[in-house]
Amino acid sequence: MVNENEKAPDFEAPDMNLKMVRLSDFKGKNVVLAFFPGAFTSVCTKEMCTFRDSMANFNKLNATVLGISVDAPFSLAEFAKQNNLKFDLISDSTREISRKYDVLYNSFLNIKNLQASKRSVFVLDRDGTVRYKWVSEDPGREPDYKKIEEVLSSLN
Repeated sequence: MVNENEKAPDFEAPDMNLKMVRLSDFKGKNVVLAFFPGAFTSVCTKEMCTFRDSMANFNKLNATVLGISVDAPFSLAEFAKQNNLKFDLISDSTREISRKYDVLYNSFLNIKNLQASKRSVFVLDRDGTVRYKWVSEDPGREPDYKKIEEVLSSLN
């Protein structure tokens, strides 16, 4: 389990373009890790598009957004293309990242063995310390975007 004021666990996984991404590569920047259950679902699409529409604010706050789901890189690439997402989407197809952050459903939507990331957000400061954590057991609930921006503002 990862808690506020703890160092965020590093990870390495492919993004939607099959480029390997390491969390530690973003040291020196604030990072928003936005875990979502699945590409092409209504709430996840709305959430990722809200992050897309907030990128100008995130850039001003020296913040990088990384969307993370258990979807394959190819699905994430099409999802990003269809929704004009200009930030990295990370494929956690091994479920390793979701396990490290303790945000993995083992029976998503009460379907046995259907695994997905819980909708959750971790805001990391420039040193990789978690400064905000929000995890929802309700996949239909979106994060408090204003709170995320407030936390990022306090880090600058």
